[in-house]
Amino acid sequence: MKKHVLFRLGPFLRPYWLRFLLLIVLLLAGNLLSLAAPLLSGRAVDAIGIRAGGVNFPAVFQSCAGMLVCYALSSLLNYTVASRLIRVSQAVSHDLRKAAFDRMSELPVDYFDTHPAGDLISRVCYDVDTVNATLSTDLLQLGTSVFTVAGSFLMLLLLSPRLTLVFLVTVPLSALLTRFQMKRIHPLFRLRSKELGALNGFAEERMGCRRSIRTYGVEEADLGLFDQRNEAASRAYYDADRASAALGPSVNFINNVSLAAISMFGALLYLEGGLSLGNLSSFVLYSRKFSGPIREAANLLAELQASAAAAERVLDLLDEEPEAGDPPEALPAEHLRGDIRFDHVTFGYDPAQPVLRDFTAHIPAGSLAAVVGPTGAGKTTLVSLLLRFYRPQSGSITLDGVPLESYSRDGLRRRLALVLQDTWLFGGTIAENIAYGAPGAGREEIVAAAKAARIHRFITSLPQGYDTVLSGEGISKGQRQLLAIARCFLTDSDIVILDEATSNVDTETEGEISLAMERLRQGRTCFVIAHRLATVWGADRILVLDQGGVAEQGTHQELLAAGGVYAAIYAAQFQS
Repeated sequence: MKKHVLFRLGPFLRPYWLRFLLLIVLLLAGNLLSLAAPLLSGRAVDAIGIRAGGVNFPAVFQSCAGMLVCYALSSLLNYTVASRLIRVSQAVSHDLRKAAFDRMSELPVDYFDTHPAGDLISRVCYDVDTVNATLSTDLLQLGTSVFTVAGSFLMLLLLSPRLTLVFLVTVPLSALLTRFQMKRIHPLFRLRSKELGALNGFAEERMGCRRSIRTYGVEEADLGLFDQRNEAASRAYYDADRASAALGPSVNFINNVSLAAISMFGALLYLEGGLSLGNLSSFVLYSRKFSGPIREAANLLAELQASAAAAERVLDLLDEEPEAGDPPEALPAEHLRGDIRFDHVTFGYDPAQPVLRDFTAHIPAGSLAAVVGPTGAGKTTLVSLLLRFYRPQSGSITLDGVPLESYSRDGLRRRLALVLQDTWLFGGTIAENIAYGAPGAGREEIVAAAKAARIHRFITSLPQGYDTVLSGEGISKGQRQLLAIARCFLTDSDIVILDEATSNVDTETEGEISLAMERLRQGRTCFVIAHRLATVWGADRILVLDQGGVAEQGTHQELLAAGGVYAAIYAAQFQS
């Protein structure tokens, strides 16, 4: 894993530094015991030839017993380190995943307009799991390799400095080869993570629209698009794994060359009397311990590149700027009258292409205001601006005579209840979904909200009633919208915003909701966005948007009498 990645992961590793330090000590102790075994093996070999007439069996048995003890204690210590490191790595991954999810909850809405949900899910799940695998296994193996290489090299110097000169050629060659390969491998693993995120995003998107795909009969075309993305992800995986797979055998070849050289020069030293047979045996074992971890480390470095690429994607998410905070003097917005003014507001998601142009409107407190107009006129954009999801490029929005930016963002949003055309329900009970905006609500309040939203009868017809767990099936889109409206009834808000909230209900239910809205609007400002004009006939004021501005405004009868844009929309809907 790259140094800068470890540095950026520092805040997540720092709380566990004492545990890491203890594990390093235990790992060092285990490796020292493992390194003592080849030396004892050499003594056993020498003990066999100490006396011309026989073998020094006590020395041989003593050395063998020492080897068994060393290997047993080393294995026990390594197991302890591995098990504890898994626990620590899980804690670090837990903190990292929580930080990533928390940051997503703080990001501005426009961030999600440009980043697919599947890619974000891939970062929080797959990429964090990749980092966890490195912390729990790869770092342990890498640490073991480092200690083993260092200890083995020291023992090689003590046994035969001349024979150790062989490694002055092979080790730099291995290091240069590894460094060259790493420069090629890292971009490939980063591309692999990116392509997997894109594949996840595509799959997540398509799983959410299976009905539309089946309805239009485009399964084959959709499979073709999936195949393209799957092929890109598979190709990225293949390229990364192929490049990393070539590193291990290359380093292994160099290690085998060094072993052949050691065997040849070691035999010559033994014949000259410069090295005992036991020391030569120990030297060969230490050379295997020295070269083996180098080969393993080369393979691990390839895996660390994948982990580094995954960690960078998670850290890039954490580096994203959160939504701008409130100024210290921000007002708490404990209670709002609901007087809303848009004063010469100009806004565009792309500033070069404004959606609203010099928009001016006044919605008095306690009134029922409706916004209608053709698709793309900027109706939903008004809601996004009112909720401070975006800020206008020019102009101002005031609430009760106070600029919108002067209120605390969270306090302002708690005073606004919102029901969207695309409702969101989670996998809990019906009661939990209705009470989502008011967690402390009692069952009586939940039932009252459901009755007001005309969904109580349907709920009581279910076997478990309000304790029915929603699974996404067995409930229509209109019923889901009614549950979302019941949630809106339950919140103690000052301003109610319905963005095409009745688009998925039938005409009879729409009429019932309109009657319920009459009760809901008492003491509140209601802001309705609709295409179906039947929803807005009773509004105190109807704003007709066209080409980013207010084309006309007034009551239903006034606008019909004016014979303008509203009258044309009315004629298209009711007089065809």
